[in-house]
Amino acid sequence: MAALRRWRAARPFWGGLLLTLGGTEILLTEKASLKVVMHIGMQGLAGYLLPVLMLVCGLLVLFNPAQRLFYSICGVLLSLGTWLTSNLGGFLIGLLLGVVGSCLTFGWLPDQEPRRARSWRRRNRVPVHHP
Repeated sequence: MAALRRWRAARPFWGGLLLTLGGTEILLTEKASLKVVMHIGMQGLAGYLLPVLMLVCGLLVLFNPAQRLFYSICGVLLSLGTWLTSNLGGFLIGLLLGVVGSCLTFGWLPDQEPRRARSWRRRNRVPVHHP
């Protein structure tokens, strides 16, 4: 369990997970019954291509965090593109998951210490008095 916690801390885990879930959700709405499907663009190719690329970007964020900025920008553009190609972005759920995951990934800082250590240091800080 500690190994998983260290692995998660070394990458933008939640951003990659949300981006992957967004792509998966949009792919699942493509397989919905015809009564539910609203729009599949360009004979269905873009409707499947964009969510698959979202899913790939999310996995690449998890397994190659060094390139997270590029993947997060691609992820947000792909997520926004699904508005036109894939059932309004998976009925907005997949689109929002993709955009939020991409934003979390973009804002993740690898050299930032864990929150627990920062809060402990803040509580135990010795006040500095200046003359």
